[in-house]
Amino acid sequence: QVQLVESGGGLVQAGGSLRLSCAASGRIFSTYAMGWFRQAPGKEREFVADISRGGGNTYYADSVKGRFTASRDNAKNTVYLQMNSLKPEDTALYYCAASVNYGSRSPLDFRSWGQGTQVTVSS
Repeated sequence: QVQLVESGGGLVQAGGSLRLSCAASGRIFSTYAMGWFRQAPGKEREFVADISRGGGNTYYADSVKGRFTASRDNAKNTVYLQMNSLKPEDTALYYCAASVNYGSRSPLDFRSWGQGTQVTVSS
């Protein structure tokens, strides 16, 4: 398995931007597809975005499409989530996760999870 640590969360005004990072340990990072999820208080964890092993394919939830961009640097064992035009409804704890398969957006298919980083968007 791979160990994941997220960073980059914080408090930002609506319309602002943040870039989340997720650093992975281990030499096999490039063998995992990576996903971003979020969970707001009282709500279920929801899919945000994912990226294939080589970074050539990405997929986004409709709620973030056109505003968020996932990328990865396998040489640095890091995946990123650039978040622009943030809205108050984007407020949540954001998690990165690793999966052996690309294409499933269910949290059940992701075997390794970080501890999460809080994103708060004020109106």
